[in-house]
This record gives sequence, C-alpha cells and structure tokens, in this order.
Amino acid sequence: CCPIWPEDNSPCGEASGRGSCQDVVVSNSPVGTQFPFSGIDDRENWPIIFYNRTCQCQGNFMGYNCGECRFGYTGPNCTIRRTVIRKEIFRMSTAEKDKFIAYLNLAKRTISPDYVISTGTYEQMNNGSNPMFADINVYDLFVWLHYYASRDAFLEDGSVWANIDFAHEAPGFLPWHRFFLLLWEREIQKVTGDENFTIPFWDWRDAQECEVCTDEF
Repeated sequence: CCPIWPEDNSPCGEASGRGSCQDVVVSNSPVGTQFPFSGIDDRENWPIIFYNRTCQCQGNFMGYNCGECRFGYTGPNCTIRRTVIRKEIFRMSTAEKDKFIAYLNLAKRTISPDYVISTGTYEQMNNGSNPMFADINVYDLFVWLHYYASRDAFLEDGSVWANIDFAHEAPGFLPWHRFFLLLWEREIQKVTGDENFTIPFWDWRDAQECEVCTDEF
C-alpha cells in the first residue's frame, strides 16, 4: 500500500527522492500479560493485517505518500524550519476563540480527502473480500482514531476484553497522543488553509476544578 505522490506520479514520490516503498516491519515483542490472547484483534502486529508495505520517507518528508513536510518544517523541499506558538486557552482573545470554534465546525463539515475508516473487523470483511470502509469528516476521523486505538478487544465468542487499554495504560500513552495531536493540528491547518493554526492548551496545574468544562469552552 504505497500511494502515488501526484507531483511526480510515483509511489511515495520516489522519482523525486522523497521516499520509497518498503515492507512493514513490526515488533515481535510480546504484548504483555494484560492481554492473554493472540491473533484475535486486528490491532495486533498493526498494520499488517490490512497492508504489509508502506512509504518510508526520506529527510524531512512525511505523510502516507511522503507528500508533506515533517512537523516543524516547510518549503518546497521541506528544508525551512518554522515555529508556531500554542496559546493557553484563557489567554486567547474572543476573536481567537471564535476562530478556533469556527475551524472545528468546518472540520466537522469537511469530508477527509485522504482517509477512510474501517466499519468492521477483518473477519467481518471475510479476509478482505468484502471491504467495509466509509468516508468520514476530518473532525470525526480523529474521534475514530482515538476510539480505535483504545477500544476493548473483541473476542471470538462475541464477548469483549476490557481489562487493558493500550492507548492509555501502557508506555505508548505519551508518544502516541503527542503524534495524534500533531497530526490533528496538521489536518486542521490543511482544511482551513491556515498554516499558523495551533491547538490551544489548558494549564491545569493550579486548577481547583475543571475550568474549561463550561458552555464558553
């Protein structure tokens, strides 16, 4: 699964030196005693149940077809460093808050041009012969990504295994969510055409209650 980069019509932009198509290599480390199963969840050895080749990007290029710049870079060859500033949400002006909400609403109304989501398990897809995928808007794509990474495991007898959430109760918690937020920020930038868009943050260190749990926020 190595998509074409439209600018040079080659997989992964290989003709332009952006990347190349490579076999997916997955870890053979055990998943841990919290998950005493094997071969029952599509997320085991992700993503080779759905595809076994992907783009390996070079230099500062990234993306599913190596068509974008790594986070923190811009320019035609992704060589120019760029810095964006994230603001504390309570230091945003009314206009900045309104723009943030407008951007989220736009993302909710915009179908992702690049991604679809699976609506069934690989088994339900009959080993891939009955594809079950659907379009999704840019906002809900990230709702789904978060759900998919953290959902319960479906067992063979129809029950679920809810004893472990690998997205939140494992070492991948911080790096996974960091990449998740960077990618979400990037997709909002693309939808709005605003390269300077950043996600605001809430500094909750001295908070006595959930100060952002209001209608305004």
